[in-house]
Amino acid sequence: MRARRVIAAASVAALGVLSLAACGKSAPNVAAYVGDTTYSLERVDAIYDDVQAKYGDAVRQEAVQAGATPSPEQLRSAVTRQDVVNLLVGLDLGKRVAAAKNVQVPDEITPEQLEQNLRVPASTEYAKLWGEWIDLLQVLNQQLPPAELSDDSLMAVYKALTKTGAIQGGMSVADVRKAFGDGGFVRSATALSAALEEEAGRVDVSINPRYRAVGVPSVVSTGQTLVFYSLPYINEEGPVTDISSPDSAPSSAAPDAGPGTEGTAS
Repeated sequence: MRARRVIAAASVAALGVLSLAACGKSAPNVAAYVGDTTYSLERVDAIYDDVQAKYGDAVRQEAVQAGATPSPEQLRSAVTRQDVVNLLVGLDLGKRVAAAKNVQVPDEITPEQLEQNLRVPASTEYAKLWGEWIDLLQVLNQQLPPAELSDDSLMAVYKALTKTGAIQGGMSVADVRKAFGDGGFVRSATALSAALEEEAGRVDVSINPRYRAVGVPSVVSTGQTLVFYSLPYINEEGPVTDISSPDSAPSSAAPDAGPGTEGTAS
């Protein structure tokens, strides 16, 4: 099954993140805690380094065939460590939501289907996690009732897409509404955001201050290509950039520019 066929809409969110110290979880070698699951900085680095190494090798091979010499910048993937943290945390929470609803997640999307648009070799763990994440997104989008569409939510998605170059900037709300049609993918995004934010509060999510600007990875099909992006948490009133539990204070640190069930992922 082709990825373009099964991806009908974008799914976007970002999670309220807590200071590790505020929650009594302050291990410097931990990137994120999701309930009893721990995601180490070592694992984040391993996934990131794997992307960079294999991407660079692929670019070199193409350059050799073309008789060219790639620059250092051309050898580096656009994937960041923040992207890796986003994917790990989003997958964990999404799986918990799916489990609570007692729904099965099919294995349909392969890394090979995403390789060209994701611009990451299919052999990387990052590409494999993305395939798993899209399978999960599709199930959750079917299970969660669409949220109300607001101008703030609409424009948050629009602004995130403009950053990728997938759509022109400077459009008015009216123009964006016209371009997005019934806004179905924004409604789904808002519903997913609310479900993940609720689960994050229930299981206690703590993020290392280096990665506290956590956003759920998102993808939308233009009909010709897939656009990968992320943006702040969206609730029914609009985008929210920082959500903390009542007994925890948010960290003041600036953000740095596999999924698991209960246990430790290192």
